[in-house]
Amino acid sequence: MDHRQQEEARRRRESEATLKRVSRETETVGESAIGAAADRLKGHFAGTDAPAEDRVEVWGRRIGRGLAVVAFVVLLIHLVRTYVMS
Repeated sequence: MDHRQQEEARRRRESEATLKRVSRETETVGESAIGAAADRLKGHFAGTDAPAEDRVEVWGRRIGRGLAVVAFVVLLIHLVRTYVMS
């Protein structure tokens, strides 16, 4: 096989690998975006960004993030009752 044929074969393999990766990663745009956002949100509240071997850190992040959601909801209710329903 000469250099030109080797180069063509290499490019063909790269192209096929790229097409496989793209087809594997893409679904319908709306479903993949919503699914990816849901997965990130789930991971965020599960504390997956903390070191897995440090259980105190994982649970601390889970509790802190849960309390932040509760505080947000309480603040939202207060603001709606104060400024919208007055």
